[in-house]
Amino acid sequence: MTVSSYKKMFKQLKSKPAIMERYLKHNKPKERVFGRGIKQCEECGNTRGHIGKYGINMCRKCFRDNASRVGFKKYS
Repeated sequence: MTVSSYKKMFKQLKSKPAIMERYLKHNKPKERVFGRGIKQCEECGNTRGHIGKYGINMCRKCFRDNASRVGFKKYS
């Protein structure tokens, strides 16, 4: 179950606290400690194309947009 479908159910279960509690117990996504799901872009929240080297923590698209602001120069 993805996080987005997990959050969609909250709208339907707001008025039923007992059912919502049971739903959360069995269907909540696992908290990640390592891997792709934990590393996200600080700008847009994307998990793909993550650049974590030197503490950049951006996806490749946001890095291209903000490279000069971060302090990188294009040599070619």
